Amino acid sequence: MKEALFSILGAPCPRPGERFRALDLFAGSGALGLEAVSRGADEAVLVDEDDDACEAAARNVRDLGVGARVRVVRREAGAALRGLEGRFQWVFVDPPYEGGALDRALRLLGNAAAVADDGVVIVEHAAASPPADRVGRLVREDLRRWGGTAISFYRVEA
Repeated sequence: MKEALFSILGAPCPRPGERFRALDLFAGSGALGLEAVSRGADEAVLVDEDDDACEAAARNVRDLGVGARVRVVRREAGAALRGLEGRFQWVFVDPPYEGGALDRALRLLGNAAAVADDGVVIVEHAAASPPADRVGRLVREDLRRWGGTAISFYRVEA
């Protein structure tokens, strides 16, 4: 599924003079943010509130030797979003399917300046319960299913 996701996204295309940044919310081991960097993103921020997940992500960053381009942030997603500076072209959101974290994260992203105007928010969710088509200034432009899992792609409304 990760390979298909990055095939859909294509290569990072920064605007002249800008850095291409990826944000991985609910990062776990940081696989999506680290993959973004391996495919050409200039920087990634990996956010998770779980100590074990952050330790795993930090270990992966060290093992891959990308510490100059990847930062691990141990915070709750909403608090992290409020504290991050700059904008991101790719925002990966892969929260636990239960508990409402997805809806909260989308509401925050839909009204936050963290998503670049040309950015895309990539949301993993249960195929049986997709999030809303529109959340704040985010509009779903695509939905792909792989068995019981799906990925929704949101763009900032023009």
